[in-house]
Order: sequence, then structure tokens, then C-alpha cells
Amino acid sequence: MFKKVAQSIVKQMDPDGDLVPVRSLLDHEHFRPLCLVRRKKQTVFQRSPRYKQTWYRLEDVLLPGQDGKSSESLIPSGGEQDSKQFLIKRSGTDRIDGSLTVPVDPIRAELKGAASSANEWSVKLQKKHIPPPKLEALKTERKINTNHAFIQQLQKTGQSLYVVHETIETLEETSYQETSEAGGNFMAQFYVKFCAKGTRGNKQSITIPKGCTLAFKAFQMAISDAKWDLGSFCFSDVLEGTLGALEAEVKRNCHIFSTLSSQLSFILLKAIKAVMGDSNLFQELSHKVEAVLDEGDKGQLKTESAALNDLLRLLQQSSTNILHRMAAAITYTLDALEELSEDQLLLLLESLENKIVSQQLKLVESILKQREYGKGFGTDPSLLSFSRERDHQLTIAMMEMSGVKLHEDGSAACTKEASLAIGALYVSLYVLNLLSNPC
Repeated sequence: MFKKVAQSIVKQMDPDGDLVPVRSLLDHEHFRPLCLVRRKKQTVFQRSPRYKQTWYRLEDVLLPGQDGKSSESLIPSGGEQDSKQFLIKRSGTDRIDGSLTVPVDPIRAELKGAASSANEWSVKLQKKHIPPPKLEALKTERKINTNHAFIQQLQKTGQSLYVVHETIETLEETSYQETSEAGGNFMAQFYVKFCAKGTRGNKQSITIPKGCTLAFKAFQMAISDAKWDLGSFCFSDVLEGTLGALEAEVKRNCHIFSTLSSQLSFILLKAIKAVMGDSNLFQELSHKVEAVLDEGDKGQLKTESAALNDLLRLLQQSSTNILHRMAAAITYTLDALEELSEDQLLLLLESLENKIVSQQLKLVESILKQREYGKGFGTDPSLLSFSRERDHQLTIAMMEMSGVKLHEDGSAACTKEASLAIGALYVSLYVLNLLSNPC
């Protein structure tokens, strides 16, 4: 839910800019002004790049200055209150629709419910900005501590480093509520099947604390010996999720999955299915495999979760080369799954159970081939033919959640935003099909 709020605010405030939403409430403190972050490799199915926290701030890796001043003085005063407290609640209720608006001045976002229950959510936002001239002045006064273990690790691995220079933060604590309700017989059955979602509907609410970072901008740091410089940054061109680009990318990133034995594929698929249904497990696995990629430390691969234990033990026993390739492929897979909604993940789990992932993959391939011909296009009607009506309905629902409207005669239309969404779905289906049908 937090990710959805942050993405909505970014879409309204800076739809074509380089403002990046924070994806997890647990990580928001690591994206404040002067925090150091690393950028993940951008994929075909992502509109904007993703960043990972490093647990360090700029002050931590700089040598002391002659004047004894701290770089913290660059941060605008105020808004540094403790923001570690947050609350998540769930309960059943009726459906509520909402809309988000953000006036230009003052900066303020509002999301109001438009249903009879009259639930309402609003949040006051504060923009914090460190002017580039101040950072430029700092780089002449303070040098990089090349003996710092983190800097040495970056130089050894050749990774780029970024410094946060602008943030959008909450000025006061606020609560956000979202309700999903069964719409029609199919969706009613869907919510009953996954009882964790509730029998009729599901209301989730999240309390976002005061001083919480919702979005940020970052400059790349170019480090040469003890000197550092700031590089300009702009989003790279997106390849619009074409089938050729997606297929080449997923094969390149997940080739190692095709070499696994049936037993190893089963272990990996079991773990991926577990994280698809549990956001906490999802974050745990994501952080552990990313730590392996960044630090190469097998000691990170420990867990108290039975659902992840077999996979992490397998990775621990792997050679360094296999471990790195597996961690990279798992990270790529999780990136695709993270682009999907919670409901889509549940529908994917049921599709795996009903053994229809292979047909759904062919359907998405058909959509990607035809999408370039305009908003209206046609697909093979046979790809929408399933032995069970429920499988047909859940497939239609899954595609609609990615912005593609399918009709019984095979005709279809897609929204403007469908390109990247259907691309993430394609990658997810490709990997799940590969692991559930190993060679």
C-alpha cells in the first residue's frame, strides 16, 4: 500500500520527471537528503530506475573539513522528527473509490473516498531540496575517505554511487485506507478462495508517519581517488516492453534457471510462490539476494523462515559463480513480480495451481506482438479457451489488471500504461512457466 501511495504522488507531482517513489515504508529513512544509494540495473518493464539503500550518508564517507562544519548543515531545518512508528490495520468493509489531486502551490496531495462510507485520506507534503551549488562547494572542501571499507568495496565491484539531494516528505502523520470488494460471482469466489483477503471484501489501512520520505531525487557521484564530482542524471529511454526486447532480456537474466534440475527448480519455485503470497517474505528474500550481489557474502543467506530455508541453503552450498548468477536471476524475477498488484500475484498462484500458466504466457506473447498496431487489436480466440470457466475468468481479470481489455471474439484494447505492466506480467509468467516445467 505504501508503494501505491508513493507512486500515485509521484505520478501527480512529477509524471515526466526524475522523481523516484520510495517503495517500502521500512526503508524510507534511507532515502533522506544526503543519504547514499545505489541504482539497480533498469529493466525493459520498468518506467523509472530503482535504488537500494546503503545504510550510509555522505558525511560517513567524507574526510573531516578544515572548518569543522558538518555536511548535515546543508539539510533544510525542520522535518527531522522521529518517524519510526507506523501502523497497518485490516478489516472487512464496503468498496470505496478514490481520486488523487496535487495543487502546484502549496504542495499538497489529497485522496478522497467517493462512496457512501465517506472515508477520506489527505496528506500534507514538504519538499526538501539541497541546491546543487551547495553540494558543488562541499566537494571542494571535503574529500572522500578512500580508506573507508564501503568506498573500497564500491571501487572493487565497480558499482556507481548516488547521493539524495531532494525529497518529498510528510508534514504530519496520515492514514490511508483502501478497500477491495468482490465484483461479480467470479471475484466473490476469488476472495473466498484466498481467505486471507476476506469473504466479501478487504480493507487495508496504513498510517504514514510524520517526516516520512515518499519520493526523492539523486545525483550520481563520480569518485576518483579522494576527489568526487556530481553527474547529471536523466531516465534512459524505455523500450516500450516489446516482445523481442523482453524475451531477450529475460533469457539473458534467467538463463541459469533453464539449467536447473527438476529438484532444484521445485525448491526455487516453492520459495517464489511463498514470497508471492507474503510481502514480508518477499522483502526478506529480496534483501538477502541483493546483499549477495553487492557484498558477495554467503553469511547473509540465513533465515528463520521454513519457506525460504531450502532455497537459501542451496545458495549457500553453490560455488561463487553459480551463487552470483542465481542471485541475479532471482533479483530480476522479484523485480518483475513487484510490479504486479497483490491481486495479480494471487491470481498467478491460482494459475500455477490450475496449470494454465503456459497458455497465459502464449496469450501475453500474442498481445505483445499485436499491441504496436494501436489501441484496438486482435488476439487468437483459442488462447482464451480454457477447460474451466474459472480459469477463463481469472485470466481475463489478470490481463485487465495490466491494462488490457479482452473480449470473447479475441478483440482487445489496451490503456496507455499497459506497455510496461504487461511486460512485467510476461516476465513473471515466463519464469513461473520455466520453473514449473523444467527440462
